[in-house]
Amino acid sequence: MINKLISIVGESNVFPDEPMKNHTTFKVGGKADFVVMPENEEQLLTVLRLAKSENVPVTVVGNGSNLLVGDGGIRGIVILISRKMSNVTFDETAVTAQSGILLSQLAAKIAAKSLTGFEFASGIPGSLGGAAAMNAGAYGEEMSGVISDITYVDAENGVKTISAKDCNFGYRRTFFTGTDYIITKCTLKLKRGNPDEIRAKTEELRSRRLSKQPLDKPSAGSTFKRPEGYFAGALIQQANLKGFSIGGAKISEKHAGFIINDGGATAADILKLIKYTQKTVEEKFGVRLEPEVKIIGDF
Repeated sequence: MINKLISIVGESNVFPDEPMKNHTTFKVGGKADFVVMPENEEQLLTVLRLAKSENVPVTVVGNGSNLLVGDGGIRGIVILISRKMSNVTFDETAVTAQSGILLSQLAAKIAAKSLTGFEFASGIPGSLGGAAAMNAGAYGEEMSGVISDITYVDAENGVKTISAKDCNFGYRRTFFTGTDYIITKCTLKLKRGNPDEIRAKTEELRSRRLSKQPLDKPSAGSTFKRPEGYFAGALIQQANLKGFSIGGAKISEKHAGFIINDGGATAADILKLIKYTQKTVEEKFGVRLEPEVKIIGDF
């Protein structure tokens, strides 16, 4: 298998027995059999079809910022959509970016062109593809408000493009939820803006994040989705779980909506804390918290 993968993406883009802790913001996760970094849609499609022909499972990972990977790692091929697919092009107020670019980097490039509408995403710790796939958002704005169309790879039918109106955007879900389709690029529709105002808004949002979120510790961002009619962090705090820990996993004292790796946490610690939090909140308030973090791999 390794020789076939090397023939598709090159030796420098194939990593056997690769620790997934190197590719998740939680800094936990066992080894993947193979991590592969395609550089374009053609390579991606060829890897997908190879895996299918040999009945090898495929897992797709972006920045790993919304991910909990088990301590036993991941069997098969992990396709890493990252810096090798991170080009950006501008056409007036339209921006086309490959899905591997970090939102913070894309926001900086957009701001440099005096375009407004993407400031909200500047502090979201993820890549464009993952953010588009789950309709990520912050401070009352979501990806659905700026996406014009999305290009993706379907192993069966090749490269496809879908317009925003057909993406079925909802809260942390889209047309891509539950599918095997892999987003490769997005076109964003923005507006001309005032550079000083763009800079000021970006700085204001950055300051709000720094003051309210535990950015000094490894985490996967908000651990739970917002339950209808409630706020996850508030429920967890009201359940007196702020600062509660299992092993090296801890509910942040700065923001109860975040589980952090407080040092030496295992994926098992984090998963136990997620389940304990769900159980406690449901017992106290009758509300079932649903993880926003995607849980994959062998535990």
